Amino acid sequence: MTDKTISNNTDNWDSIITSGRGYLDFNIKELWRYRDLLMLFVKKDIITVYKQTILGPLWFVIQPMLTSLMFLLIFNNIAKISTGAIPPILFYLAGTTLWNYFSDTLNVTSKTFTENASVFGKVYFPRIILPLSKVVSGLIKFLIQFSLFAVILLYYIFIDKSITPNWYILLAPLWLLLIVLLSFSIGIIITALTTKYRDLIFLIGFGVQLAMYATPVIIPLSEVHGNKKIFFLINPLTSLFEAIKYGLLGKGTFYINWLAYSTLFTMVFLVLGIIIFNKVEKRFIDTV
Repeated sequence: MTDKTISNNTDNWDSIITSGRGYLDFNIKELWRYRDLLMLFVKKDIITVYKQTILGPLWFVIQPMLTSLMFLLIFNNIAKISTGAIPPILFYLAGTTLWNYFSDTLNVTSKTFTENASVFGKVYFPRIILPLSKVVSGLIKFLIQFSLFAVILLYYIFIDKSITPNWYILLAPLWLLLIVLLSFSIGIIITALTTKYRDLIFLIGFGVQLAMYATPVIIPLSEVHGNKKIFFLINPLTSLFEAIKYGLLGKGTFYINWLAYSTLFTMVFLVLGIIIFNKVEKRFIDTV
């Protein structure tokens, strides 16, 4: 058989699996072909978490509400930490809702390889599907939790009349997208590293909890002064959280320079995450 004949025959294959995949490859067409599997993982994440609970999906709303009320009692009423011109319950609920999405998505994506090694070793599908499914299911949970925040926000807009959103609210989906990409990027970097360094599994939960105190979830950035403000601003989440709250609540801070920094930080980590994930994906089954 000639080389020409071999070439013609290979053109008739539906799929060709090769080992020559580049580290920056992100095959959108392949992901689209596996969209049903993506939706299956998303459905599984949503349903199985609260399948055997009495309140079911109501826990999506109860958790941020209880956390916000606890912050209100401890930090606002007891510790007397001011939330500036923003009503305390709105400030804490907004920060808690955003932080829950980031931390939950980061935590679950960071365990992609270690928790799904048995599945990866049996059948082929784009490995990136699993962390992407966590991102999508997390967004669904976020929207449910955001609905609670929206109801309380409407009260302060139309009844209490102490809150007036501004046109920056139109940019909120962009800042939310950056939060999504940042949690996804850091998550896939960590899951790739944990195939060799299992200690990261224990450190990530502790590290995420500490990171919350460097993000304006408890203290508004407008109430932080001097050199302490830089400590908050170097956290790329800070300007994104503040920009979303500034558009929704019409109060707070909006730093375009720091938003540019957060955007650049996210894009760098996204590229780095894809490179590391693709590199480890080829040989992770031998190390997990």
